[in-house]
Amino acid sequence: MNLIKFSSPGYKNGNFNPKKMQIKSAEFVVSNTNVDKCPKDRLPEYAFIGRSNVGKSSLINMLMQRKHLAKTSGRPGKTQLINHFIINKNWYLVDLPGYGYARVSKSNKKVFQKFITQYFKNRQQLVLAFVLIDSRLEPQKIDLEFMEWLSENQIPFSIIFTKSDKLKPNALKRNIDAYSIKMLESWEEMPHYFVSSSSKGTGRDGLLNYIADVNLQVNDL
Repeated sequence: MNLIKFSSPGYKNGNFNPKKMQIKSAEFVVSNTNVDKCPKDRLPEYAFIGRSNVGKSSLINMLMQRKHLAKTSGRPGKTQLINHFIINKNWYLVDLPGYGYARVSKSNKKVFQKFITQYFKNRQQLVLAFVLIDSRLEPQKIDLEFMEWLSENQIPFSIIFTKSDKLKPNALKRNIDAYSIKMLESWEEMPHYFVSSSSKGTGRDGLLNYIADVNLQVNDL
């Protein structure tokens, strides 16, 4: 499979340049299940999505340095709406429902799948999706199938491996290598990825600088 990629001029040899994005403001805008009711302005959007219990809300709060921006819960699958947050008044962070909804009915799963599909296919402001993957687990079929679907629909994405603090360095590397080997069975190359820890702040600067670099490229189009 082919990847749709953005280059990152500040990214060299695994490190970003020292000038990093500062989060000056992060505000909730709207929640809904209808793509047509999403914000109408033409600011770039970055969608965050992953399986239930992957640590998405904690990651978003860590990136924005706001404890309660995204709602965290001990109950997986709590996010059930398209949630827009405007960041620094010039881009949107979009918090999407997970695609492994642990404790919702089959009928609700179909509803979620429908409006998530509509969002990805119809939202013109979407620049990039960040697919969150639990770094503790071996490659999961549901994650691989979702990334294949993104590729088939020409939707650019990067991977964020979450909960890296739960593993020792060698185990973390082994799990990421296993993911790379599995993906390269059908992909031409491993998608761009980040390693994160919400509790330790790992990956924050890299992710924010990547978004800043992509924003520059989008603005130049």
